[in-house]
Amino acid sequence: MSKHKAKKRDNRLRINNGIRASELRVLIDGGESKVMKTRDAIKLSEEMGLDLIEISASAKPPVARITDYGKFQYDQKKKQKEIKAKQHTVEVKSIQIRMGTGGADLELKAKKASEWLADGQRVKAELYLRGRAKYMDKKFLHDRLGNVLSLITEDYKVVDDYKKSPKGIAILIEPDKTKKKKESLKPKTEKSETDKV
Repeated sequence: MSKHKAKKRDNRLRINNGIRASELRVLIDGGESKVMKTRDAIKLSEEMGLDLIEISASAKPPVARITDYGKFQYDQKKKQKEIKAKQHTVEVKSIQIRMGTGGADLELKAKKASEWLADGQRVKAELYLRGRAKYMDKKFLHDRLGNVLSLITEDYKVVDDYKKSPKGIAILIEPDKTKKKKESLKPKTEKSETDKV
């Protein structure tokens, strides 16, 4: 058996007679904890009509809990779902322009990028270069890509500055949440002279 397969098998949850350690720190539902022989812990769990589940094999001695196995599995799955729900996955969206992309198209691409930024996504803006365009002045190429960035209406910050990409040059941006926070902290503007009586 390969080491990888053996390691995978060792990561499985051990319960009742599957527990290998001779001695365990046993946690009983209700907060009680004591060190005891594994065979005695199994006997106790059977008397209670519950299962002995090893929850920390690497501890000295290993830790096991006397509880209902079905309930334990349900709680573990629930915890995993909660952890997954808290993880916010950020997608990277892409817009691509060419040297000859016109103003109207640039506006459309900038509008799409603004929508993605508003949704909290990262946006990769890429200038597609072919043939001799690859050897043009870098500043000119950066300015060309900057044209679409200047049309974006959402606040953003640069994550990865202009760099070569397989298709040309690209820049990676993401929503700038600090600017929005600053704006919400600004004091409300005073009433104009016409509003004052």
